[in-house]
Amino acid sequence: MRAAPTILHLDMDAFFAAAEQAAKPSLRGKPVVVGGLGPRGVVATASYEARRFGVHSAMPMAQARRLAPHAAYLVPRFSLYRAVSDQVMELLGRLSPLVEPLSLDEAFVDLEAGGSADDSASARAAGERLRRDILAVTGLTGSVGLAGSKMLAKIASEQAKPDGLVVVEPGTERELLAPMPVRTLPGVGPATGEHLRRAGITTIAELAEAGEDELVRLLGRAHGGSLHRMAQGLDDRPVVAERDAKSVSVEDTFDVDLHDRGRVRTEVQRLADRCTQRLRAAGRSGRTVVLKVRRYDFSTLTRSETLRGPTDDPTVVREAAARLLEAVDTTGGVRLLGVGVTGLADFTQEDLFAQAAGEPAEPAEGGEEAGKAVGELVEGPNAGGRAGAQAGEGPAPPSERRWPAGHDVRHAVYGAGWVQGSGVGRVTVRFEEPGSEPGRVRTFRVDDPDLEPSDPLPLVGRVADQASSVPAIRPKSRSAGEGAEGDGGPAIPPGNETSRP
Repeated sequence: MRAAPTILHLDMDAFFAAAEQAAKPSLRGKPVVVGGLGPRGVVATASYEARRFGVHSAMPMAQARRLAPHAAYLVPRFSLYRAVSDQVMELLGRLSPLVEPLSLDEAFVDLEAGGSADDSASARAAGERLRRDILAVTGLTGSVGLAGSKMLAKIASEQAKPDGLVVVEPGTERELLAPMPVRTLPGVGPATGEHLRRAGITTIAELAEAGEDELVRLLGRAHGGSLHRMAQGLDDRPVVAERDAKSVSVEDTFDVDLHDRGRVRTEVQRLADRCTQRLRAAGRSGRTVVLKVRRYDFSTLTRSETLRGPTDDPTVVREAAARLLEAVDTTGGVRLLGVGVTGLADFTQEDLFAQAAGEPAEPAEGGEEAGKAVGELVEGPNAGGRAGAQAGEGPAPPSERRWPAGHDVRHAVYGAGWVQGSGVGRVTVRFEEPGSEPGRVRTFRVDDPDLEPSDPLPLVGRVADQASSVPAIRPKSRSAGEGAEGDGGPAIPPGNETSRP
């Protein structure tokens, strides 16, 4: 624990939905839901306007549509979110060399290491300046927590939502934590929370009063001891600048279960190719190929094969995934498939041609749910469904193009716009850009030669609304990215800036 609140946690507010509202003038101030639009899609995030109807992350999209039938439902655009995230991370890097990204929209910053703050007043000033700069550059808002530890800084940013700043003053940590539910603490999930509830422990104050010996008896030495320290506000974890990905993987959830074994093989091959494309784009290689199969009854199998050395060869990954599939029973249907590569390295083994030719490698088989950790860089789990992401597959002919709701297009006559919806051979487009007035809607044939998919346009910051201490930052490359968004917390009036005792 530090004597000053010099660890900052930034969490962008409803990031995916807010980015869509900033990019689409006609959606500002209206309920927006981003996620998979198929029958099995789930909500990735919802704007605060949609949350008023009860919509939240990880909710089935069908349920969200019942709660908010008039909301705008959009497929994620990870290339846009990655570009905006790069801008935000660059601003964080100006505060300190120690920035620990947790996802596209969330990061810790060690202000002390960067000389940006050494006491409460300077930390608050740095946090307020950061929020102004993010608004000026991206047009989006973020919530900031400041504390003497990572755990408390994250809790503070949740308290600050939306668009606020909360400082946890030194010496007030236990008072702040005491009334909060035990689920507030890192590492306390549903199972642990229920176990503690049965023991009569529901708040952090009760957790602290239970004592270390009792928590060790209930939860084991490592977990019980850790929770006892956290319940007292103690957390000595440093901000780590490099959080290297442990794996690269891609997944698709299918709108209808796949029953044809040949179709399953084809989908596995396609996923293997997409996985190696992402692996190469990241300049990485991997030694273990992992196959994930979720069956019709929601049971999930993972199988893995470890090669003799790291590879980024699509043929090697494709053939390994095919061998793994042979050991999986798909009778009854498949609802999700995934292919991943773990054991990442920055180099590629040069003598893997024999593996591609079929020489046996070292088999290693995982059991049920053995691969849950696979996919720190996972693309598209449930978010877009099979129709939602065709990254890296090259341009399709006009007659075969899909027009995902919310994605960018350009018309030879009308210019830039975005897809409002499609069906029955037609696609409806609203022609507007970030910073413009709400635009007009026009409908075209899906194979109209004048209509083309397009890259997202950069967002426009609100420089006129907020004074900024930084010049505008141009977006970096628009390579497709991914991320997990964990935006929650109580609703607090916008602009909230306070210290929490």
